[in-house]
Amino acid sequence: MQCSVILLIIYLLAIPVANAKQLAITFDDAPRKADGYFDGPTRAKTLIENLEEYKVGKVAFFSNTQSFDKEGLERMHLYDKAGHIIGNHTHSHPNFLETGLSTYQTDFLQAHQLLQQFDNFKPYFRFPYLREGETVEKRDGIRGLLQENNYQNAYITLNNYDWYIEELFQTAVKDGKPVDMERLSNFYVDVLMASIKYYDDMAIKYLGRSPKHVILLHEMDISALFIGDLAERLRQEGWEIIPLKEAYRDPIAKYQLAQPIKYNPGRIGEIALAKGQKKNLWHYTLDESYLEKRFNQEVLLMSDR
Repeated sequence: MQCSVILLIIYLLAIPVANAKQLAITFDDAPRKADGYFDGPTRAKTLIENLEEYKVGKVAFFSNTQSFDKEGLERMHLYDKAGHIIGNHTHSHPNFLETGLSTYQTDFLQAHQLLQQFDNFKPYFRFPYLREGETVEKRDGIRGLLQENNYQNAYITLNNYDWYIEELFQTAVKDGKPVDMERLSNFYVDVLMASIKYYDDMAIKYLGRSPKHVILLHEMDISALFIGDLAERLRQEGWEIIPLKEAYRDPIAKYQLAQPIKYNPGRIGEIALAKGQKKNLWHYTLDESYLEKRFNQEVLLMSDR
């Protein structure tokens, strides 16, 4: 009887761990072009303030050092001074499918050197477009370079097209179309939450548990505007926001897909592919026509639809 009670306690304690909903927040393409709704300094100030106000904690900014003009560099120093991680996203954001290995490696190293100026630089590397090399030679060549420089592959598990929502928003602003900002927030958060649930369900299907996730966002105006709304919705639905370092302690951090692939859906998609899933590795919200239709219906004010 006593043994049964102990086993039951162990089982009950294990349930929250197995089904823990945790994620780390990361932003790619920093410092991204800012000449629309916000200028660069306003974007950075707004994003930093909202990350603090909504108690998100320290996040990671993956930087393209080609964008280090005076304003862009100042913006990155603001993120660094606020204590956020600065990671490597290459110098010029090359498409690995269209770039030779040696050129790609040189681009990586150029960014590596320029990023040393930041106090919170960490050797995390986020592949542009998530493309890790479509041949064994390219894949292994960049893996070797990362290892030589003590880098962690900064994989993601939660994929989305937030960048296209930003494009729709900025185009509407430029064209003088009336945007309902509350509806834009709801649309942005709803789309992200749908993709988060999809990839978490996929993880549970193939891993038997919810891993420590990493979400891919971009350093953009809608991120600055609505990161607090996203954080609140995540918590309402039982998610905990964790540091990136903690996320990369998950066992899937050591996973490597056996065969090279052209288009990478993220770490959970890789695992699903290896276990036989051939379709639907990208959630249906990762579609430009789908997002444009919803944006026009849900975000633009009635008089402009």
